[in-house]
Amino acid sequence: VQLVESGGGSVQAGGSLRLSCAHSGYPSSRHCMGWFRQAPGKAREGIAGIRRNGDAYYADSVKGRFTISRDNAKNIIYLQVSSLTPDDTAMYYCAAKGGGYCGTDSPEIFASWGQGTQVTVS
Repeated sequence: VQLVESGGGSVQAGGSLRLSCAHSGYPSSRHCMGWFRQAPGKAREGIAGIRRNGDAYYADSVKGRFTISRDNAKNIIYLQVSSLTPDDTAMYYCAAKGGGYCGTDSPEIFASWGQGTQVTVS
């Protein structure tokens, strides 16, 4: 499985970004896709997961501000992030796993990871 994130950048507080993750490889290994983030000196934090059928799951910390979606025809998942604050500054990663549980509270269950895209909010 290959995962390539894009769309990060520098943005002012209150702004928005749309992150993308192009994915390829065995479809059964990409049934569940997730977004995570990691700020310097902090543990990796789950943001949202989405199944192939579109069922989505969010961390409480981002509900209402972040939206995950996927285009199965294009093999891309998106993370729309809005109302950004400096606390959202982090490297954002997408990850993939097979079927089963699709929550992002346990990053270790995701088998494949991208290299990340940096989001900086000032």
